[in-house]
Amino acid sequence: MNKIRVRVADWQKDIAEIRRIRETVFIAEQSVPPELEWDADDATAVHFLAFEGDFPIGTARLLPDGHIGRVSVLKDWRGMKVGDALMQAVIAEAEARGLQQQMLSAQVQATAFYERLGFSLVSEEFLEAGIPHVDMVRHSA
Repeated sequence: MNKIRVRVADWQKDIAEIRRIRETVFIAEQSVPPELEWDADDATAVHFLAFEGDFPIGTARLLPDGHIGRVSVLKDWRGMKVGDALMQAVIAEAEARGLQQQMLSAQVQATAFYERLGFSLVSEEFLEAGIPHVDMVRHSA
């Protein structure tokens, strides 16, 4: 496997790759309705793309208020630390922007992943797009 790298994406230039990843993971695999996947926040978010070589394999976004979302990795690359690389890049960008608190709504099955990255549970379980979620928060040191 090539080294995984993550870069800040340009929403206008990279939209096709971001859409391909999110549509594959959320809409095709998890049956999230398209109208819930795409929202006005995409235009103001900082987007990230993870690559193996030159091939985009994961994405995430950071909102101006510190909310992290749409973290997604294509199935063939899960379990290979792509999510870790994506999240480390997002957290570093949030901290560089002075966002000392990062928040996210995690799918319940991914809670342990986010806990390893320093996030703590701050809500009871709830349904979002028919999928069990919990809210989590991380405070920068």
